Amino acid sequence: MSLNLLTQEEKVNKMEMISVTEEVLDAKGIECDAKIAKVSEETIREVLNEVRKRRRKRAKQGNELDEEQELPITSKISD
Repeated sequence: MSLNLLTQEEKVNKMEMISVTEEVLDAKGIECDAKIAKVSEETIREVLNEVRKRRRKRAKQGNELDEEQELPITSKISD
């Protein structure tokens, strides 16, 4: 059964999706092996929603770090 739940961007960033999905499954206490095929579609959707939340949070934190790193450079130029 193929649910095709991933966006094109998620498919392109497959390795990141796998890594974050493993984190979420571990946090939920779900074994990441052949048994995953027996997990309900509802649970898969819940896991995917959590993966997306974590990726957005990490992306936001990464952007904030980038902005913080740029601020000192801008300040030095204007001095």
